[in-house]
Amino acid sequence: MSWDVEDIGEYEDEIAVITGANSGLGFSATKILAGHGAKVIMACRSLDKAKESKQEIIEELDDPDLEVMKLDLSSLESVESFAGKFREEYDSLDVLCNNAGLMALPRRETEDGFEMQLGVNHLGHFALTAHLIDMIVDSSGRVVNQSSMAHEDAEIDFDDLMGEENYSKWGAYGQSKLANLLFTYELDRRLKEKDIEVESVGCHPGVSDTNLFKEGPKMEHSKLKLYFGKIFSKILGQSPDKGCLPMVYAATSEDIKGGEYIGPDGFKTMRGYPEKQESSEASHNREDAKKLWERSEELTGVEFKIDEST
Repeated sequence: MSWDVEDIGEYEDEIAVITGANSGLGFSATKILAGHGAKVIMACRSLDKAKESKQEIIEELDDPDLEVMKLDLSSLESVESFAGKFREEYDSLDVLCNNAGLMALPRRETEDGFEMQLGVNHLGHFALTAHLIDMIVDSSGRVVNQSSMAHEDAEIDFDDLMGEENYSKWGAYGQSKLANLLFTYELDRRLKEKDIEVESVGCHPGVSDTNLFKEGPKMEHSKLKLYFGKIFSKILGQSPDKGCLPMVYAATSEDIKGGEYIGPDGFKTMRGYPEKQESSEASHNREDAKKLWERSEELTGVEFKIDEST
């Protein structure tokens, strides 16, 4: 369909939260939405990096409406604090882009004891969405979850969810990205059960030239892996400005319906313009989705309350 940013139209008075907005796909999406009139909250772990990125956008755009707020998805305390501060400042939320992520790291744990990739990519975003869902409902808004092609061969290991017995950095990444979609579709079903006009949408960027390919090798202190990661992303990856288009389309298009999955339309879905696609059979497993939802509430201690707008 060759949808591009010119098709967004004006986005005045819309409030968007984008996690991981200081670099890569999040930075590009922030620039695009702000350029079309949205108020964008840049939810980032590093305030210094976020402020530098904000300044870069200010120098490029004409008076963008941006605010930097601290959010560390590896800390449930930080997630709750961010949500509390956001609620103090704002009365509504039109779009929540759960974009931030980590890829293929040596095994690490969050401060709450979760395997890092599942903790940041899924559990942190699950808790964040739960804290803000009533504001999204009141706005008839949208939740957009950034997944990955890596979900396609993944499975959820409920017996070893945190990879304590058998850890694979790529397996853990794929599991976290499958979890993103199981969450997306389960949230969509629960919203529809209550006739709530909020879209829960999944997306993926194909292969994009971002810092994701660098963080794992840096943690392993592997110059060789870092080198090949850079080469791979440069040769096969598209720019973040192009890679973010599925997320931006999912966040803004009037044609979007809850439960849809958006990705690039090019070769092997690695690059191109956004289109509606089918995710893996495993991502549509309702039993696993319900089980993951219950485990996520248990692990985060955050109960997901979905009520109709008042």
